Amino acid sequence: MDRNDYYGGESASLTPLDKVYEHFGKGSKAPEEFGKGRDYNVDLIPKFLMANGSLVKALVYSGVTRYLEFKSVEGSYVYKSTGKVWKVPSTPAEALSSSLMGIFQKNRFRNFLKAVYNWKLEDKGTWGKYLQPDKPMQMVFENFGLDANSADFIGHALALHRDDLYKSRPCKETIPKIQLYGDSIARYGSSPYLYPLYGLGELPQGFARLSAIYGGTYMLNRPIEGFEYGEDGRICAVRAPDPDDEAQTVKAVKCKMVIGDPTYFPEKVRKVGKVARAICILNHPLPMTKGSVPGGGAYSAQIIVPANQILPAGSKKCDIYVGAVSSAHNIAADGKWVAMVSTTLETGNVDKELEVGYNLCGPILEKFVTVSDLYEPVADGSADGVFISKSYDATSHFETTFDDINSLYKRATGQDLDLSKAADEEGADAGAGQ
Repeated sequence: MDRNDYYGGESASLTPLDKVYEHFGKGSKAPEEFGKGRDYNVDLIPKFLMANGSLVKALVYSGVTRYLEFKSVEGSYVYKSTGKVWKVPSTPAEALSSSLMGIFQKNRFRNFLKAVYNWKLEDKGTWGKYLQPDKPMQMVFENFGLDANSADFIGHALALHRDDLYKSRPCKETIPKIQLYGDSIARYGSSPYLYPLYGLGELPQGFARLSAIYGGTYMLNRPIEGFEYGEDGRICAVRAPDPDDEAQTVKAVKCKMVIGDPTYFPEKVRKVGKVARAICILNHPLPMTKGSVPGGGAYSAQIIVPANQILPAGSKKCDIYVGAVSSAHNIAADGKWVAMVSTTLETGNVDKELEVGYNLCGPILEKFVTVSDLYEPVADGSADGVFISKSYDATSHFETTFDDINSLYKRATGQDLDLSKAADEEGADAGAGQ
């Protein structure tokens, strides 16, 4: 059940472009210079999928990939305080050729990658001298002679950590994340990320079609009027208007549990921060990216800006994420790009905190800026049968989101989500194209 008249809730894809303007209160008509409005499928919260990540495996496992088609993202970049972006090196060969590091760091990083990619938690013979599982990650960096700049892109652009707290935690948490990046980029070559054609709104629509096969029902444009609880305190019904009744009489839909996002249960969640997002329409690729665009640039790319690389030093504690897609993924008119700049908000000055991201976008034709509260549930749902997700964070990838999906599944079923049946070769058939 969804209060909106479109699939996807907060992470919906809006089409045509006129609807985007309406959604953000900028009138009801998009400028003609942007081309055909129906060519746009604008994600409110765009996120890329890791090619070998858990979300892709879950999509394969569920069978929903029969309704989806993915295409690889052309480039993955990291920002340095010099104001430039660099392709994220992820192989020993790239380590030696990358200009991201000096000559001594290149060799050290290459040695680090070789050790990490061979590492297995269950095989002590792969740990070597420096990769004991419980050793703090910061000590691992020091053992390999990696400086703060190298640690920044390893931790934030390879392992995709959002802050530096991981440095004090065991390296066994970070090493699999780096391995996932390497495994994912090995699938398609240019970057580890995938993105669905026609936008993320295809994901919930795919699940709707699959659900219908098994007797499930999706109800859009259905206001939720409230919830009913039994004497044992557990939820037993959702109250909503009856669409077949001219008087829209509110009726109770019986249930044993409810899974929902935080906006439906304001009394059961707590605020943990804010995220600022800017959807930007461009008539050019992200500057400094490389790809297949005639004249230079990438049709799609991600740039991660580690907080430590933002000047003046200490001005931000949270990373900035920049992502862009285009007509190559059927989400914009020819010659246009839709870019997203996002970060966890630390002050009240939104444009100042997103400034580095804006600069990486180059000239912006139109900008839609939002500030959203971040919520998390105050209870695990076991007592009342109400299982609530966290809000979407500022990251431009789904890795943290899937951690929440896994948590929801375990809380609701009492079991871990086992994706072992999603074979690797099936993942390669998930519709990804070059």
